Amino acid sequence: MTTLTDDRRVRARDASPARYFYLHMALACAATAFLGFAPTYWAPLARGAFSASPVIHFHGLLFFTWSLYFVIQTWLAASGRVVNHRAIGIVGVSLATAMTIFGFLASVHVMQHAAALGQKEAGIAFSIVPMSGIAFFAVVFVLGIVNTRRPEVHKRLMLLAAVSILDAAIARWFLTFLAPPGPPGPPPVPVTIAPAVVAALLLVVAMVRDWRTEGRVHPVYITGTLAMLAVKVLNWPISETAAWHSFAGGILALAQ
Repeated sequence: MTTLTDDRRVRARDASPARYFYLHMALACAATAFLGFAPTYWAPLARGAFSASPVIHFHGLLFFTWSLYFVIQTWLAASGRVVNHRAIGIVGVSLATAMTIFGFLASVHVMQHAAALGQKEAGIAFSIVPMSGIAFFAVVFVLGIVNTRRPEVHKRLMLLAAVSILDAAIARWFLTFLAPPGPPGPPPVPVTIAPAVVAALLLVVAMVRDWRTEGRVHPVYITGTLAMLAVKVLNWPISETAAWHSFAGGILALAQ
């Protein structure tokens, strides 16, 4: 009874229009994820024209489930249902763990597919993109969990984690409508920078909201956005080093 009373008090206090900002951002992330993969995954899948390994399908299912889970969690928080929000938090931990595992497996699959096409070195170079992306997501998610008792930090870290994995969806539109036709295989690493910059615009929206409502931009957004973009930019030179080719090539050798 005490818990229910406390929850009602939290809901009455926190269910203000401003609290729904993060729900709107979560909806934007989910829409971006769905629309981004629509031309290359959802539409072909609906027509029965998409064929891929179970790893790729399960990877896609987990990542899209995350976007829906993020919407649910932000809705619960926005409506003041903090007890429910915390109760299903363990689901997010399990989901993020599975995403990290299958994100890595999908990266290995990309290398294997590229090798089968005779583009082994290109596949090894490109593998840094999904591997660094899922590693960044995992680190930010863990920081978000560690800061659950600091809601102003926690919710910003969770938004950063959600935005950090949107570049793959945005890249599908770049490759579908802007990239010139070419042989099948992994794209050059530098072309992944632009989609990351586009994804970061969602964080810019959050920064503007902070500035207008708080009078300053929260450090999580500044540090997190710079770190996210730095990872995307540094992928390019690192992917061309002998050290990366030795590391990723070793993983590929173990998988074959």
